[in-house]
Amino acid sequence: MIRDQAADGSDGGAPRTPDRLRRRASRLLSQLTARSDRLINDGLAQVDARKWHYAVLASLQEYGPGSQAELSGRSGIYRSDMVGVLNELAERDLVERSPDPADRRRNVITISARGRRHLRRLDTVLDDLHDELLAPLSPVERDQLVRLLTCLLDHHARTC
Repeated sequence: MIRDQAADGSDGGAPRTPDRLRRRASRLLSQLTARSDRLINDGLAQVDARKWHYAVLASLQEYGPGSQAELSGRSGIYRSDMVGVLNELAERDLVERSPDPADRRRNVITISARGRRHLRRLDTVLDDLHDELLAPLSPVERDQLVRLLTCLLDHHARTC
């Protein structure tokens, strides 16, 4: 395991990480991902939520009701994990399950009114967390970073 001090490349102002490592985008993205995940997971836990809750609620809000399989594809959550996430959301009355009229073997998941309110709260929490994560960047730089990351993800999604 890498210590935070070594991972961030500083030791009282003097870089400890070799320059050739600090120039590797893959390494920088990996380290930032670890820090981002920790920040987001800890922040959402303070409001009794998880990032998967947000992904499902956002998907339902933007694209409307869907089956478990559709939600898995939209959110990137494995189908095997989706049932557990939906159980958590249903227990909190954030989503509603109803039999699919076209196929009674599956359920259609819909965001509830309470789920829409919770999603707005999570948006605010995540806005604050992203402000913390991206603090050194200006608004223009933040938008540019998001565009560049989206470009990379879209490119690699097409080639995989």
